[in-house]
Amino acid sequence: MSAFEKPQIITHIQKGLNYTVFDCKWVPCSAKFVTMGNFARGTGVIQLYEIQHGDVKLLREIEKAKPIKCGTFGATSLQQRYLATGDFAGNLHIWNLEAPETPVYSVKGHKEIINTIDGVGGLGIGEGAPEIVTGSRDGTVKVWDPRQKDDPVANMEPVQGENKRDCWTVAFGNAYNQEERVVCAGYDNGDIKLFDLRNMSLRWETNIKNGVCSLEFDRKDISMNKLVATSLEGKFHVFDMRTQHPTKGFASVSEKAHKSTVWQVRHLPQSRELFLTAGGAGGLHLWKYEYPIQRSKKDSEGVEMGVAGSVSLLQNVTLSTQPVSSLDWSPDKRGLCICSSFDQMTPTILLPYTWSTSLTDIACLALADTCVCDPWS
Repeated sequence: MSAFEKPQIITHIQKGLNYTVFDCKWVPCSAKFVTMGNFARGTGVIQLYEIQHGDVKLLREIEKAKPIKCGTFGATSLQQRYLATGDFAGNLHIWNLEAPETPVYSVKGHKEIINTIDGVGGLGIGEGAPEIVTGSRDGTVKVWDPRQKDDPVANMEPVQGENKRDCWTVAFGNAYNQEERVVCAGYDNGDIKLFDLRNMSLRWETNIKNGVCSLEFDRKDISMNKLVATSLEGKFHVFDMRTQHPTKGFASVSEKAHKSTVWQVRHLPQSRELFLTAGGAGGLHLWKYEYPIQRSKKDSEGVEMGVAGSVSLLQNVTLSTQPVSSLDWSPDKRGLCICSSFDQMTPTILLPYTWSTSLTDIACLALADTCVCDPWS
């Protein structure tokens, strides 16, 4: 691939905000997105924006009692498009953004801050019940069905006597039929744990030596294929999840991606071999995964084991001097991306990029504390 064929990342829209943004998400089937965070006075905030004529317009601002750390639309239908959020007090709320005064679902989910959240079974993604998973500083990972009040449908917590570890990231996967589903969780000590929700058991665990900042399967609604884990110290790891060896686990390849912490990873919805990583130095890196010729082989004892592929850097750009704290691809527009930074003057970027392959031009849009990408603008 020549320099002219590589994706090009440019700033499309940027916006400065007067609060700290922790998360941002596209509203499915729309040109709208939400940002979540906290004001300096200690209250939480959700803002709803819409892209209009090459700029963003604030449609609604919702202030809440507690700072909001994370959110997802993943467990709701396309008709409802309710936003589930986790806050600093350990509360899980589900909001109808058209009538946000009172949550449609509320539960005291954890004893401490909810760091991370993910949803599946909604938006036409993943078979089975609509469920939400939350991970907290209290060391527990819990799965919630909004149709069931108060109690989680699964609770993964340290056994008695085991030190509790701060859970920084969670991700659903393997939701390809009504029965199968897994949750992967990453912790501050480098532990990665894969929980099988069908059998209610720990299926696999490993340690990548540095705190796990972000986890994502390349797709939630297929049989487990790949899992990317990002960490402190600038590394990410790609695990081939198709073949699990009884003692060696899953094959993986690691890459030194950034000069500092890799806070986020997100796969392009329209091409699962492409993914973005966001770094603590304010940079975005676009990567492509290449599969090996054979994805499995037999070890010396004749047992099947996985074979990891390779990753290549397609493009990178620096957005700000502060960490890029969240990142979200649009599920509807190829290459449309929004990201947020702790830099109050963040140059949130949109990246238009041209490929010799089937990818078309895209523009990446940056909003000081939030960054959005708008293709074909």
